[in-house]
Amino acid sequence: MVEKRKPIPVSEAIRKVMNQSIDMKTERIHIEQANGRILAEDVTATHPVPPFDRSPYDGFAIRSEDSVEATRDQPVTFTVTETIGAGSVQSKPVGPYEAARIMTGAMLPEECDAIVMLELTTEPEPGKMSIKRSFSPGQDVSFKGEDIAHGATLVQKGTVMNPGIIALLATFGYEYISVGVRPVVGILATGSELLEVHEPLEPGKIRNSNALMAAAQVERAGAEPRLLGKLTDDPDECFEAVKKSLSEVDVLITTGGVSVGDFDFLPEVYKRLGADVLFNKIAMRPGSVTTVAYGDGKYLFGLSGNPSACYVGFELLTRPVIMTMMGSSKPHHTIEDAILSTDFTKPNPFTRFVRGKVEIKNGQLYTSPSGFDKSSAVSSLASTDCLIMLPGGTRGYQSGDSVRIVLLESGHGSEWPW
Repeated sequence: MVEKRKPIPVSEAIRKVMNQSIDMKTERIHIEQANGRILAEDVTATHPVPPFDRSPYDGFAIRSEDSVEATRDQPVTFTVTETIGAGSVQSKPVGPYEAARIMTGAMLPEECDAIVMLELTTEPEPGKMSIKRSFSPGQDVSFKGEDIAHGATLVQKGTVMNPGIIALLATFGYEYISVGVRPVVGILATGSELLEVHEPLEPGKIRNSNALMAAAQVERAGAEPRLLGKLTDDPDECFEAVKKSLSEVDVLITTGGVSVGDFDFLPEVYKRLGADVLFNKIAMRPGSVTTVAYGDGKYLFGLSGNPSACYVGFELLTRPVIMTMMGSSKPHHTIEDAILSTDFTKPNPFTRFVRGKVEIKNGQLYTSPSGFDKSSAVSSLASTDCLIMLPGGTRGYQSGDSVRIVLLESGHGSEWPW
């Protein structure tokens, strides 16, 4: 007898997945390997920036009190005591009506409290410098700690590292940092019709593109994919293979085998494993048969065997778990408003996620389908950088309508956009 499945809303499915206990492990790594990793602790400033009062320009360091009477008609002349380069400090004191030639970034002499830009000076004779206006205390000085105070939080826990953050942490001497461990995500394909990518096509057969696609998605999320081969159509062999795979990975993805056909054994496998099936149908297209089970602290993601459905299921459900396991504070994709550039007249009984592409025109996001819109389609995935969300119960959309899009490659993430 065919199982009767009750679909649940997309947001409820995502919430059920995220409400499980998600284990996060940490490790310390060298900052050279930190790009793309997720911080497991707040990082604070070990010293102020700038670490001392310094000059932001090439110019002269003076005592502002010596400039009070300087005017266009009566310039004040200073004797230049020395030149202070970046990385050097003064070697002699600066007295009344004396100035130190100073380079950008160099430490301000102790006696000085103002910087005169080089362009505002004249050289009446060698070793002298004149100015034609007064300068106030602190003028054009970069003060100690004005950028970052000692002890200030530099980067918060849960932040994805990027080149700018790496530069920031290197500035403060963080050679090693604590990050979330990359989970190992196993991928098993189901179906006797599947061929490996190097094998020639045969009647009734297709190449196994889903596993390689899912591996690339896992890698894009920052985790470690592990291709575990194919499941057979034998229930006992299928059970043993899944059981063994679960012992080797942190998360297990299967593609196909979650429908209600005679050869779809995964629901029975979940039962034999004692895993709790969180849901087995979602009110969405594509990927309505997406099934997620949870047992012994591990997730089993039963993604559809159709490429586009498999792709969508991963981005909405699997990726947030992977990101959370690595410690991300914003594990979900960002959702934004956009203008539909073309008509999409297909009715939507369930929420539909159309593979799309996005562009910016005059500061506004525009989107359109990236190609053929069927769950079995592969061609549309090649240029997909967003998912166009069309709510269930609608009769289609027209060009110019406002829609919501899931940005797949923005890199920003979201705490909970649903």
